[in-house]
Parts: sequence; C-alpha cells; structure tokens
Amino acid sequence: MAPRRAEPHRFLTYLRPARFALSLLLATGLAVACSGGGRSGVAGVVVAEGFSIEEVVTGLDGPTQLTGFGNGALLLAELAGGESEGTGRVVAITVDGERELLFDGLLTPTGVAVLGDEIWVMEQRTLSKGPITGGTLTPVLGPLPYNGRSETTLTATPGGTLLYGTSGSLAADTPADASGTLWELERDGTSTPLSAGFKNPYAHVIDGDGGLWVTEISDGSFDGRGAPDELVAVTPGVDHGWPRCVGDRVAVEQYGGDTAGCEAGPPSHALFSPGATPTSVAVAPWDPDTLVVALWGEERVVTVPRTATATPHQPVDLLTGDLRPQHLLADGDRLLVVDFDGGRILSLSR
Repeated sequence: MAPRRAEPHRFLTYLRPARFALSLLLATGLAVACSGGGRSGVAGVVVAEGFSIEEVVTGLDGPTQLTGFGNGALLLAELAGGESEGTGRVVAITVDGERELLFDGLLTPTGVAVLGDEIWVMEQRTLSKGPITGGTLTPVLGPLPYNGRSETTLTATPGGTLLYGTSGSLAADTPADASGTLWELERDGTSTPLSAGFKNPYAHVIDGDGGLWVTEISDGSFDGRGAPDELVAVTPGVDHGWPRCVGDRVAVEQYGGDTAGCEAGPPSHALFSPGATPTSVAVAPWDPDTLVVALWGEERVVTVPRTATATPHQPVDLLTGDLRPQHLLADGDRLLVVDFDGGRILSLSR
C-alpha cells in the first residue's frame, strides 16, 4: 500500500492569496455576468458545465504572465516576437482600457510581479526590477542557471518576498549548481533556496492556508522515455529528486536513481502527460479546495482537488478547445486566463 501523501508545507502561514479588484473589466463594459449551463461566448472554446467564459482583453502579442497592478489595472508581460528576439515588453492596462508601455527590449520575459513600488521582471537569465512608473530595469540577479529554454514565472507573497525558479541543467549527470531550484528573494536581493530537484519549477501559488504549490515541467528523456509533468506540494528544504527521480517518485537508472531512495521522496499531487507543460496554477475563486492548472502543451485548463490522497490526482477538464493557456489569475469570483496564441485574456465565471 502506498504511503499517505504529504500535506503541503504551511508556507508562511499568515499569507493569503492577493485579490485584485479588476475594475478595468467593468469600466470598459467587458465584464460578463456569472451564469450556469457551460455557456461560452468564445468561438471554439468549450467550457465545463456550470461555467461561462468571455473575452475581456484582445490584441495582445505573445502574452505570458499577468498580475494585478493596483487601482484596478493589470500588469502584463509579452514576448512581442520570437522567444529569443529581445522584443519583449511589460505593459500596464489601465482602468479605462488604455495600454501603457513600461519596459521594452526584454529577452523572453516569462515573469512579472509587483512588490511595493517596484516591478520585478524575469527574463531568460536575468531577474531585474524597475520603478512602478516604468523606464529602465536594473538587473538584480544574473546570469541565472537555466536549461536553454526559459526560467519561470514570479510569485509575490503578501509577506513582501518573491518566489522564482531556475530551470534545471546537468553537469556530469547531476544538477548544475543552483539550477532546478525554487528560490525566495528578499527585497534587498538576498535569495534563499526553498527546494531543489526540479527540471523546471515554472509556476507557483500559495493557497488560503499557506500551502505552497508548484508545477514541474519535466521535459526530457529519462531511461529512454518522457517523464510526466507534475503538480507538487512543496516543503522547504526537501529535494524533489530530479534527475534521479521523475514523475511520482519513479527511479531513473541512467542518472543513478534507486527505487527506495525515490519512494522516500515527496510524492506528486497530480500527474500530467509528458509535454503537457503546466505553465500556471491558481486557487479556484469558487472553491478554496480546488486548484486550477493551465496545460499549455495540451491546450486545456484543468482542475485538481487540493485534498491529499494516496495516489496522484487525475485532472478534470475545465476549458478545452481553441486556446493556448499561458497564465491564470484569480480575482474575486472570476478566473482570468491568458491565451498565448490568441493574444487575449479570457474571464471564466461560475
């Protein structure tokens, strides 16, 4: 019989998910009233029974992470071109629908967050900050170790720190120094490793009880086969095993993994297919015991119960169809979904 699954660490238990009054949606007349029946106002998008979804922002160019910006505005990072073209930018979308360019010339901006009066941006190998009014970014950390693709999103905690990850790369079949790690950054630039043993701890969320949840993008071949992507509960100080262990504690012989050692490690809370690419996780606005995950590679958004079980949860479809979900942002009773390919933001209501 499998051991009982680990409960998530109570990460700074006073923390609560931030909520933003996105009055932009009301001010521009784009908000949609909640209604049942699985109604979709978006062509080609299928929504689960009891939910409705509408477009609220369009005309974006490779949008990545979305966050609240205060006073009802939104802050958004965009590639605005190819991944490595250096054309990325951060824009503010004001309450009257205007878009203001704050920073540009960025290299693969995958993360953006606000701490006090500063904006933090994660680029391909650099973590920078700049004034909330825009202008020039100042590098704080870099060059960061990475796996040749990208780093992670950013998560600002109500405690005034920042969570970020470095994607995993190998040096002689072991993780390269400081790679594959989830970090906590103080505003003075001091970083502390929270947990290691990841291929790419891409997205993070803190639930209403202070539990820390992270998506793992496994990406690669292990003993000749692909590894599933994961949603995991993170306890600071615990190594998640990559590359010796992948998926739900499966030993990888080519990297020296052994069954007993992997089974002693942290379990997967949910498993996704290899290549599913979970780029975001959020706590469902309609149920604090439901986690919502964006599966970029499978073009769907799924739900996973927060409750621990003896075996990994199987995800349930929430949104499918013509969308490439990149990021999720909970706000009040709605969930905002960034559609990368569609260059838009969708609003999901129950």
